[in-house]
Amino acid sequence: MAAPALAGRCGGLRRALLRAPLLPLPLRRRAHQQPRRARGAGGLLAAQCERGLFQEVFPEQSAEEQLPGLLEPGRPPLAAYCGFDPSADSLHVGHLLPLMALLHFQRAGHDVIAVVGGATARLGDPSGRERAREPPPAERVRAHARGLRGGLERLFRNHRELFWGGEGGGRLGRALLLDNASWLGRQPLLEFLGGAGGRLRMGTLLSRQSCQARLRSAEGMSLAEFLYPALQAYDFLHLHQHHGCRVQVGGADQMGNIMSGYELVTKMTGTDVFGITVPLITSTTGDKLGKTAGNAVWLNRDKTSPFELYQFFVRQQDNVVEKYLKLFTFLPLEEIDHVMEMHAREPEKWGPQKRLAAEVTKLVHGREGLESAKRCTKALYYSNLEALEAMSDEELQELFRQAPSAELMLEPGMSILDLCRKANAIPDGPSGYQKITNGGVSINGIRVTNPETVLILGQHILKNGVSLLRIGKKNYYIIKWLQL
Repeated sequence: MAAPALAGRCGGLRRALLRAPLLPLPLRRRAHQQPRRARGAGGLLAAQCERGLFQEVFPEQSAEEQLPGLLEPGRPPLAAYCGFDPSADSLHVGHLLPLMALLHFQRAGHDVIAVVGGATARLGDPSGRERAREPPPAERVRAHARGLRGGLERLFRNHRELFWGGEGGGRLGRALLLDNASWLGRQPLLEFLGGAGGRLRMGTLLSRQSCQARLRSAEGMSLAEFLYPALQAYDFLHLHQHHGCRVQVGGADQMGNIMSGYELVTKMTGTDVFGITVPLITSTTGDKLGKTAGNAVWLNRDKTSPFELYQFFVRQQDNVVEKYLKLFTFLPLEEIDHVMEMHAREPEKWGPQKRLAAEVTKLVHGREGLESAKRCTKALYYSNLEALEAMSDEELQELFRQAPSAELMLEPGMSILDLCRKANAIPDGPSGYQKITNGGVSINGIRVTNPETVLILGQHILKNGVSLLRIGKKNYYIIKWLQL
């Protein structure tokens, strides 16, 4: 997979922090040019702007005037929410930055709400799409929503147990998981149109970039897609009325939907609410990472193993790894500076990449998932026999998803040649024999060149009753020995 890059910039929010009258003058100076010891000062907005996580705020003027003060430490907690579309049964790496934004709100003592779009998924968000999505069956949407809720619960739990230490004696905000099917599914159509529908302006909705692009396309735009921003706006209204929510977080491509929510809430309640966007993570070709683009790196183990997730991040290039450490981890900026300084001295160790991969894998899969990723890495890339012996059947299957497996009985005098033929790993006849003598076969990471070598327990057959046979550079076979 092509390495991802950052889309977007930290623009309006940084300008807001520099000019915000509620920030004391020393903080405004530090937001522009901070000494290292003052980094992270000034509360949530200043800290996340410096990390590059909070990209833009809406509406800009009232956000400049009010948000820094509302989010100051010691003030009553706010509630912020982010929606997650269950178009698949798993979260993916593209969801991580909005989720990190919620976690940073929570770490600052604010309450957060993760909303699974079990109702809006039936329509499909037109943002960034060239054509309409086929309406999914209701049962599939419910199954996907269950999968997303399980993934979100796991991530919030891992953060609470592994990354939260009561920093500075602060409060970890509450985390609430909801499904908008629980309120949109009970909302009568005429009541919705006569209430929320009467407050949203057609001209504003039609002016959205996503709407304009679809209206100009050959396929056009369905009424269901056109109403999607109105339903998402109603989510914001519902959460504001029932949970006091005043901030919506979303990817940079969600600004149009956030604006609709702001318009509806302010018109119907008179309360100032706000939107914050986070950058999009894209591939080097500019495609947004996700299911639609076909390049998703999933956060559920049955789709992307901890090893695969770890390798995705450990392969990031030097030109993005510092940004990713700021975006995807909770490491203090001073520690990130130190990691990058050590990398400049010893680039061959890939220190920042390994730290990035470890932090993300631990957040997503927990401590055991990180250990699993490290075991698989040692076994595959360093031919570490201890790591290979410690691997479970699940890890072997994850590491070698496409590898055939065979169950064999160990017979007296069984040789390397016998093993390869019984596993159907080499052809019969002289060519298979020559494959071994030419050094094209290894067992448990050790190259073998004598086809007549008798298999030895502890060397060719590991203590866990497994042999890992490799033919050539990439063809693996998992051999499970019976009745040893």
